[in-house]
Amino acid sequence: MTEYGPQPVERRLPTEEARDLLTLVRELAGREIRPTTAEDEDAGRFPRETFALLSESGLLSLPYEEEFGGGNQPYEVYLQVLEELAAARLTVGLGVSVHTLACHALARHGTKEQRAEHLPAMLTGGLLGAYCLSEPASGSDAASLRTRAVRDGDDWVIDGTKAWITHGGVADFYTVLARTGGEGPRGITAFLVPGDAEGLSAAAPERKMGMNGSPTAQVHFDGVRVPDNRRIGEEGQGFAIALDALDSGRLGIAACAIGIAQAALDEALAYTAGREQFGRPVSDFQGVRFMIADMATRIEAGRSLYLAAARLRDAGEPFARQAAMAKLFCTDAAMRITTDAVQLLGGYGYTRDYPVERLMREAKVLQIVEGTNQIQRMVIARHLVGPESR
Repeated sequence: MTEYGPQPVERRLPTEEARDLLTLVRELAGREIRPTTAEDEDAGRFPRETFALLSESGLLSLPYEEEFGGGNQPYEVYLQVLEELAAARLTVGLGVSVHTLACHALARHGTKEQRAEHLPAMLTGGLLGAYCLSEPASGSDAASLRTRAVRDGDDWVIDGTKAWITHGGVADFYTVLARTGGEGPRGITAFLVPGDAEGLSAAAPERKMGMNGSPTAQVHFDGVRVPDNRRIGEEGQGFAIALDALDSGRLGIAACAIGIAQAALDEALAYTAGREQFGRPVSDFQGVRFMIADMATRIEAGRSLYLAAARLRDAGEPFARQAAMAKLFCTDAAMRITTDAVQLLGGYGYTRDYPVERLMREAKVLQIVEGTNQIQRMVIARHLVGPESR
């Protein structure tokens, strides 16, 4: 007799080590994360212990160099790990993606001395990072940021406010973009700021429609003093560093989106196979079968898109356009698929007895973070037809 319902995802992985890693992640997620996801999200509990476990297991360091404590895994593998974690709980999957983003500037643009001093603790020492680019008045127009860093001897003094910061108030370190020169992108510099720096504080977390376990808050810098040896890259190089990080970060968001889309499809498959109406399973009805087929097709297409972009990145080839495409397609697909999952479960889908309503609320934020999907369309068009005329 044919088994209906969720089917295991068939993955093409480059090595046996990668296959073992993904099996480990799937087992860890099933044992340590998924059983309490609904309860923890309802209560708004931040999974600090889970991040500590992931750090201890080497899962916060996967795409970075082994020399500094990294897992030395290709992005193709790292992103599939993110997908598994996000399918279990988006607060965890997205949190790992944000941590990886926060480490990127130092790992890619720091000096060897800076990397040797800070990266091992950031990658495997139980620390958790946050990324500070957006501000109350500069979201999509990130180059207009106003947080300022002023040189004072061997230090920089940072003043300003960052907004929409994932892990704001709970992070152990912040990668901060601040203005050190004139207006525009060339006046911005990157800094690595300790979470316990004097003058650094966080506002109360935002009250969000989803991801209640992940604190998102404004972070205030009131005369925060940072030594020059915590400046990342050259003065004025910060915006280029930020964009470089965001290209990779967008792939993380794409993978998380496919994770929650897959979770929604699995729920819909199980429900429609087990629920009977008019004397037969709901999954027997053609309208339902067509919806399921479309959901599965979008997931496969999205997964293929983000993996193709990851393989370009792993090969050292340009991938910014493909990253924007992956982020755009995968997050739009996740919104559509989670909405369809709610529809397929009918009235039950609208209740908290099933996870699909939470997945739908969580999918929405993925169309906004790391550059809204309108910005992604601008990025893609710019690569294809050139910059907009003024």
